[in-house]
Amino acid sequence: MTGTLLLCSAAGAILAMPFSGWLTVRFSSRWLTAATGIVFCIVVPLLALFTNLWLIGGLFFGIGILTGALDVSMNGQAVYVERLYQKPIMSSFHAVFSVGMALGAGVGAGFAKFQIGLFPHFLTGAVFCLLLALWASLHLLNESANEANAAANETGFRLPTKAILPLGIVAFCAMTGEGSMADWSALYMNQVVGKDEAFSALAFGAFSTAMTLGRIFGDYFTHQLGKKRLLESNCAAAITGLSVMLLFPKPYVVLAALFLIGLGLATVVPIIYSAAGNTPGVVPSVGIAMATTVGYAGFFVGPPTIGYLADAFSLRVGLVFSLVLFGVMWGLVRRVGI
Repeated sequence: MTGTLLLCSAAGAILAMPFSGWLTVRFSSRWLTAATGIVFCIVVPLLALFTNLWLIGGLFFGIGILTGALDVSMNGQAVYVERLYQKPIMSSFHAVFSVGMALGAGVGAGFAKFQIGLFPHFLTGAVFCLLLALWASLHLLNESANEANAAANETGFRLPTKAILPLGIVAFCAMTGEGSMADWSALYMNQVVGKDEAFSALAFGAFSTAMTLGRIFGDYFTHQLGKKRLLESNCAAAITGLSVMLLFPKPYVVLAALFLIGLGLATVVPIIYSAAGNTPGVVPSVGIAMATTVGYAGFFVGPPTIGYLADAFSLRVGLVFSLVLFGVMWGLVRRVGI
């Protein structure tokens, strides 16, 4: 049932993303970021109050719509901030997202340890985040005159353009990899390597730590190497890490390999978002909406496909699917102009 609820959330996000670009055209990315962020904070505590599965599923679907629209609009805002700074900073925004996930997990563990109910837990987090969202909404940027004129020419929903579609496919490959490592790394350590559940939990920890560190320092390396060279290095790291993990299923080798995969994937999506948002002739949020709609499908396709392959053959064979996509990502990065 948990998987179905998460599927409802993902479905809502994918449905919302293509239309989020149109909404930013109609109302501005500043308005959409503030509105979706505030409503999200208000809605989340309701999860702890409902018991009917249909209502909970509908709420997850609605939360998916909010997060999908927020993802597009706030990354559009990040593009404007990056332009003002005149240097790469997109990776830092995504690093803060990773830190937020870690803090949320830590706070959740604390509430669980002291046996505090789910509603007080969600309500406390929602109030804190609502205050942050209200403060942040006062400091969001307005589109420039040029962006406003470009937005006036937009007709609404748009399929990915020829320039943005390859970026979306790169994001798809990277997000499939992220989802695969999140869902299967601990199980790989347990079932293939043969370690107990406590040690196996370190597998995802190694991957997520590397993702966070990679994003913290990602802007520095983007500035030093350039987007294209860094993306090529990312692909090489991800391919090498996953190949080592599959060929040498030893505990500490797998941990090191997962850390390398995390470093490889860390800055792919931030760079792709920045590139899509700066595509000539396209409003940033519209460009990001195109790329994220294609990319986010990776969270849909990747983990289930690996699951089916694992059931039919083995988990090692299943994870070859991600390895193939890393190869596709590398091939596209070499050809696409960024």
